[in-house]
Amino acid sequence: MSSVNERVFNQGPAKLRSPERRNRMEVDRIVQQCLQDSTFKTLLDIGTGSALFAEAFDKAGVSVAGVDINTEMIDAAKRYLPESEFIVAPAEDLPFADGSFDSTFFGVVFHEVSDYSKALHEAHRVARCCTFILEWQYKQEDFGPPLEHRLTEEVIRDLSLSAGYQELSATPLGSLVLYKLLK
Repeated sequence: MSSVNERVFNQGPAKLRSPERRNRMEVDRIVQQCLQDSTFKTLLDIGTGSALFAEAFDKAGVSVAGVDINTEMIDAAKRYLPESEFIVAPAEDLPFADGSFDSTFFGVVFHEVSDYSKALHEAHRVARCCTFILEWQYKQEDFGPPLEHRLTEEVIRDLSLSAGYQELSATPLGSLVLYKLLK
């Protein structure tokens, strides 16, 4: 298995917000998909990066907060959403009380966490109703992480069950899959 440092996005905040990447991430479509069958009002964006998804959720009327392990990313997130709370913290140790948010969201970052199980248990702990995991499809492509850093639906399903989620649905998109995990 590769080291965590090889899996962590190490390019600056500007790269996360490039028009090409924003289009590939289908940001607005993802937010619409998340909100389609849900009534959540608060969301924790885990691995928020430059707050690309947090900003889109905020524009859709959701109160957002975010965490990231990279101080540079948190600083960028605060520039885009100065009224929201952004904290330097790992996905495996979220500095929030149980049930602090209606929902949690991993935006193309779950494959980068150090401990998948611990990160998903933490997301489950702080979310009242559901967690969304947006990840790359499990296939080799000319962009995104290499295949060995991508996660299969089976792996995500097994992790979600062991974290205490009752139901998982997967919505394939262009290059991504949006998983919805219900408590």
